[in-house]
Amino acid sequence: MAENTVIESALRRSPAEHLAGLMADAEVAGDRAVALREVAFGTQLGVRAIPGSAAHAALAQATGVGLPAAVGEVAGSVDGTAVLWLGPDEFLVATDAQNDLQAQLDAALGDQPGQVLDLSANRAVLELSGPAATLVLRKSCPADLHPRAFGVNQAIVTSLANIPVLLWRTGEESWRILPRISFTEHTVLWLVDAMTEFASEQVG
Repeated sequence: MAENTVIESALRRSPAEHLAGLMADAEVAGDRAVALREVAFGTQLGVRAIPGSAAHAALAQATGVGLPAAVGEVAGSVDGTAVLWLGPDEFLVATDAQNDLQAQLDAALGDQPGQVLDLSANRAVLELSGPAATLVLRKSCPADLHPRAFGVNQAIVTSLANIPVLLWRTGEESWRILPRISFTEHTVLWLVDAMTEFASEQVG
């Protein structure tokens, strides 16, 4: 069993692994710096429970950070476990670590109405950071990204480069972009192209 696990780990490939060099080469330094990288092999769990129910309360406690109550809210933070609001009874539990969180949530839910589902292979996780990161996103994201409307540790479902993404502001100058796996390459290529202008001196 241990040998099989080692083999599986050696063969495992992340959605944007083949684009790592392209992302590294696209990094811009200086006053208008911006960088793009993949955050690979984290844990993403889809959780569903009706607010006010015993299942909701049990799952909220089991996450260690609670469950968000409204659109845009995130419980916890990017440094540990975070829970993103997707709908009134739907949430995404995310952590960069691989751990036994699903087992803990399954145990907390028990036979109560609700759901805990491993979605780790459903979305890629891309991180865009730097002073120009928000300007890059504004080129093709219809959401209001101004800090007054979109604060740190908020997340929404929106679109980027004409595809649906989960967009999470993890810092003043850092964002996480979660497209479906099949749209990973499209998203990376679009972001790399959008970053290009910031390598040149600003005109005007």
